[in-house]
Amino acid sequence: MKPWQGIISDEEQRAYRAAGFGRPSGLGKRPALLIIDVQYRTVGTTPQPFWEAIKEFPTSCGEVGWKAIGNIQRVLAVFRERGWPVLYPHVAPKKGTDGGRLAEKVPAIMNIPAHGYDFPKEVAPREGDILLPKKHPSAFFGTALASHLIDLGADTLIVTGCTTSGCVRGSVVDAFSLNFKVFVPEDCVYDRSQVSHAVNLFDMSEKYADVGTADELLQKLQALG
Repeated sequence: MKPWQGIISDEEQRAYRAAGFGRPSGLGKRPALLIIDVQYRTVGTTPQPFWEAIKEFPTSCGEVGWKAIGNIQRVLAVFRERGWPVLYPHVAPKKGTDGGRLAEKVPAIMNIPAHGYDFPKEVAPREGDILLPKKHPSAFFGTALASHLIDLGADTLIVTGCTTSGCVRGSVVDAFSLNFKVFVPEDCVYDRSQVSHAVNLFDMSEKYADVGTADELLQKLQALG
């Protein structure tokens, strides 16, 4: 059952089918894994319900983030085993001059304690991974991500992390625009709003990416050899 079932009506889904949307793209031969903004500031230092989690970090998504981390771990293990590239687009600590419109819309993001920017050990970077500090939603905007992917010869991006409706979606749209194949494992991304999570997964699946579970992705990755 897809996350958007019961939120996107059957009639609306039928309209997309009738217009020819939602065709699968499949994976290419050289995948790269993006782990976007999986930091303590988005999940908390321990799994807690949302309203408890935001007492530690106002920007936390709570337990849903930790559930996603468990699935990201499984995907990451395959990439480690195969020696495939892993890249970490992430928000770096904010300074006064980094605010811009984001500080106006989400002032809480300007006051995150330093340890909030650390990566949970379960999915933390290792030597050889690529760290990409960013200041905007898309992992491509103002970063060297596209340059790294060209250098790596990547043709497919596996996009994980948060939030589904924000940085994940922005990165997926830009990846699609740059002609990368994109797969979003629906249980490896998370959002503080389950409605936004579901609606954006549906929209990405119809226009910009293949969307499936981590289990479905792992089967496809195993088939790459």
